[in-house]
Amino acid sequence: MKNSEIRAAAKASGVYLYEVAVKLHISEPTMTRLMRNELDEKKKGELLEIIANVAAEKSAAQA
Repeated sequence: MKNSEIRAAAKASGVYLYEVAVKLHISEPTMTRLMRNELDEKKKGELLEIIANVAAEKSAAQA
């Protein structure tokens, strides 16, 4: 599966890809299309950072 590292990080963090899409200011279908092809390392790093930030926000909201 393409971008398995990103998908695994999101799942482990309890972050949905639509939440990442919101942070990128793109639609959920656009995010789905983006994930169809393997991303370059720069874009992967950006998405992993967003996933970590969203997870932290969710954790802080629950506390």
